Amino acid sequence: MAIDANGPVDAFDAELIITGRITTASNATFLAQIGGTAVVYKPVAGENPLWDFPDGTLAQREAAAYLVSEAFGWNVVPRTWLRSGPMGVGMVQLWQDIDPEQDAVDLVTADRLPESGWRRVLDGTDEEDREVTLIHEDTDALRRMAIFDVVANNADRKGGHILAMPDGHRHGVDHGLTFHAEHKLRTVLWGFTGDELRPDEIAAVDRVRTSLYAELGDTLSELITSDELDALDARCDRLLRTTRFPAPRGHMPAVPWPLF
Repeated sequence: MAIDANGPVDAFDAELIITGRITTASNATFLAQIGGTAVVYKPVAGENPLWDFPDGTLAQREAAAYLVSEAFGWNVVPRTWLRSGPMGVGMVQLWQDIDPEQDAVDLVTADRLPESGWRRVLDGTDEEDREVTLIHEDTDALRRMAIFDVVANNADRKGGHILAMPDGHRHGVDHGLTFHAEHKLRTVLWGFTGDELRPDEIAAVDRVRTSLYAELGDTLSELITSDELDALDARCDRLLRTTRFPAPRGHMPAVPWPLF
């Protein structure tokens, strides 16, 4: 379902009614309804300025992340668009009902490390000085999300930004810190480091890169800067040349804080 920088192109242009506030978010984030459909609404007016992301708005980056997700064809990011609301223009995203019994990312003590089905990310100690390990699922859904994050240069992939759906699908949310021209990848999904990309994953990255020279690139140019668009192209090219999940690099922390 197509969107553009000015808003939705279908029935979701009905009145947006705020029904509550999500107080755990660092920026103004609201639960709302559009014609009986639950959505998340993040008005631009409620964004806190960030010195390291001075260009554009977080809402624009969230909309750009959805467009790139659609180009991948993996349904990583729930449908997201820009539109007006009670507090002005902002990002709107379809609300997702998660399964609270599932965790795609976990922090476990040494005696609870699973034998299979999970990837180890890092080891450390908790506030009680116990040895703990950060782990995430070893699934196609998280492989795809990790690739998306590399391409989008996601600087804030916390465990809490991965939504576990009842059917086993995993959605990624909160993509305001993406597409910077400089390397800023911070993620809890480092468990795939060094693994070779599969043919279908390579084809998906190539599909995104090809789309940058067509309609996708034209639409993204209204949401992120030309330097950021060039950097996005370069990240796709690098993945296509190396065909491996990258390792952490640079001087900045490789994982966000807090982890969840």
